[in-house]
Amino acid sequence: MNHERIICGIDEAGRGPLAGPVCAAAVVFPPGFPGGSGLTGLLADSKKLKPGEREKARRAIVAEALAWGVGWATHVEIDEINILRASLLAMRRAFDRLLVSAPASGTEPGEIPWPENLETETPFGKPFAPPAPPPGLEAVADGIHAPELPVPCTALVKADGKVPEVMAASILAKTARDWLMDYYGRLYPEYGYERHKGYPTAAHRKAVLEHGPSPIQRKSFRVVR
Repeated sequence: MNHERIICGIDEAGRGPLAGPVCAAAVVFPPGFPGGSGLTGLLADSKKLKPGEREKARRAIVAEALAWGVGWATHVEIDEINILRASLLAMRRAFDRLLVSAPASGTEPGEIPWPENLETETPFGKPFAPPAPPPGLEAVADGIHAPELPVPCTALVKADGKVPEVMAASILAKTARDWLMDYYGRLYPEYGYERHKGYPTAAHRKAVLEHGPSPIQRKSFRVVR
């Protein structure tokens, strides 16, 4: 029996920072997308959008997606298994979350609280058993490595600038992580996370060298002046 092909786009944010988690998102749009979608002109690689543009796109994505999910891997997991494996783990967790979100019915699924509603000290959720994926579901992940999923998954370089579902995942992952790093900026003001989001800027490196590692520091990443 043939099933309609459904594309799930997956992308991550936060591989390069010296601190904080890596975040991934997964997005599925309804059949016939874009049609009369309100996302016309809003989707792009998240790195090319200004914060206000990303937030506008995020709201449209969660309103129009058939399903979406956000997953995380902590700074501790990054140190334990390396950033590549942690990124793929976050992607798998985002995919699993997506499976329990469908159908979204035009609203943000209550099963997947947005990061501002999560426990901010541990915004990574509790283990759960996701349902079986629907027939015809396939995934496209940005980059050269694909996570292990219960559906076919293709790694595609620069997919975040080519595939609408991956563009949307890129935006959700970026906005979710930025919000979390804003919170850490208030929690640990001496590190300035609300400004650089944990990336290795000169100000961030200087803060680490002056104050020592923060509680969310990736200790496997080298900090040099």
